[in-house]
Amino acid sequence: MKIKKRKKVSRMHGRAMGTHGSGARKNKRKSGHKGGVGMAGSGKRADHKKTLITKLYGNNYFGKQGITSKKTKRDIRKRINLGEIQKNLEKYGKKEGNKIVVNLPDYKILGDGEVKDKLTIKCLGASESAIEKVKKVGGEIVIKEIREIKTPVVTNPKHEHKKK
Repeated sequence: MKIKKRKKVSRMHGRAMGTHGSGARKNKRKSGHKGGVGMAGSGKRADHKKTLITKLYGNNYFGKQGITSKKTKRDIRKRINLGEIQKNLEKYGKKEGNKIVVNLPDYKILGDGEVKDKLTIKCLGASESAIEKVKKVGGEIVIKEIREIKTPVVTNPKHEHKKK
């Protein structure tokens, strides 16, 4: 009985072999035989790696996911519910007198959840239901006013004499 088994690699070195068990010699070279490296071949009309990709990333990997024109301004406000603020008052609020001041300058407040304390919320925007719920308890929502800055039209004095 053999104690040490010879490695398969060394057995594949045999005379007139030259393939190392990969069929033809050309199949061992580069990565074309494997179908590419990494995500190669996983394009829009992917076929040979579709099952792997759908398993890893789900069915939304392929196809269009909507479009936004360049002129469209994205709504950059973050959103938070009143219930979330009420739950995490020690994180968001500071006590000033008998009211709790919550300063969320980048957020829009949504009216989901219940409010128990008198809150003064300073924010970028708020839904009508949120304003109503906070007023009912005796608090207030202060919405930050956004001013649009327009760049003034400056005429170049060098070109004015040429227009005359």
